[in-house]
Amino acid sequence: MADLPHCLLDYVFNCLKMSLQWTLVAGFLYGEIAVVILLMLPFISATMWQKLFKSRFLRSLAAYSNFYFSAFFVILLLLFLDSIRQMQKYSVARDQEQDHGHLDAELQQSMKMFRAQRNCYIAGFALFLAPVIRRLVSLLSKQAELTAREVASLKQAQSATETAKNLMKERDQKDQLESKENKQNEEFEKKIKNLEEQLNEKETRLIKTQKDLETLRSQAEGTNREYDRLLKEHEKLQKELEKGSGDSEKKNE
Repeated sequence: MADLPHCLLDYVFNCLKMSLQWTLVAGFLYGEIAVVILLMLPFISATMWQKLFKSRFLRSLAAYSNFYFSAFFVILLLLFLDSIRQMQKYSVARDQEQDHGHLDAELQQSMKMFRAQRNCYIAGFALFLAPVIRRLVSLLSKQAELTAREVASLKQAQSATETAKNLMKERDQKDQLESKENKQNEEFEKKIKNLEEQLNEKETRLIKTQKDLETLRSQAEGTNREYDRLLKEHEKLQKELEKGSGDSEKKNE
């Protein structure tokens, strides 16, 4: 009984002790967890991740990423299957030792069983997080592309809106100019109409004046003819008077 605490300490220490390959797998799992946490941080935008993914260093690794991912995935899958096999193996061995009643052997089998379960969980979670990380990277890249397209579409929409506003403004200015020209044309037409009316009125007055002048001319010609006739008659009468006065003088002599 005095050796029981020492055996328990050895059991716990041996359970926690890991081989090199499982230490690497555990480190890989911790790295995957850290990557998942970083990818899910809300203050790092998808555009920043896209810039990082498009960096020269990561682009140089992208050519071999499929190979590395497939190799790690296969290794993790083999380790996961091996841990399941060991769990089944040590489970049967522990049951047999429990039947025999050997405490030390039972502790050894339980320790191996715990290691197999631990290795199974480590390999299983690492195997699960590998495609999750790949999917997160793919989704972040797509989100960054969609964001870039959205920004480009927004800029195009703003440009189209500005163009439409400019066209509408030009059309309004053109309409205003046409309206102004129409008003000017209407004013010109009114002025022309007024001038035509004035011209027609003056032509009417001119025609009337010409008729009056012709009438006056005709009257003047008639007056001149009458004056000439009266003048001739006056001369004739004067001659007759002179002739009559001459005859009377001869008779007196």
